[in-house]
Amino acid sequence: MAKTAAPRPRPTGPRLRIVIEPDVAIGPGKADLLEAIRDTGSISAAGRKLGMSYRRAWLLVDELNQHLGAPVIDAVTGGAKGGGAALTRTGEEVLTRYRAMEAACRVAIAGDVHALRNLIKRNQRQK
Repeated sequence: MAKTAAPRPRPTGPRLRIVIEPDVAIGPGKADLLEAIRDTGSISAAGRKLGMSYRRAWLLVDELNQHLGAPVIDAVTGGAKGGGAALTRTGEEVLTRYRAMEAACRVAIAGDVHALRNLIKRNQRQK
């Protein structure tokens, strides 16, 4: 049985989910998957890296493909040399735009996040 990676700790800050149309959304899970496919060159390796099954990874990729009207990855079927996967131009653009929106969101709310962290610290000292 394949060993999956331990879940990564959640980063602090915003977790952005963009609903583009009623049935079309991208959030940190799909973005992380696209990034992992880009970095590993494989859907199955990307799934393992993120602690998800190949089936779950493929379903997320297929969902993006269906809703975006163009493939987000080019997949090569396995064989003697094994398969592989790479982001298409559409996949690269989706990932780049999502990461840019994520960064803009972090900047936009940085002051409020800092204030909330200070509030937590202040309330913990009062206990």
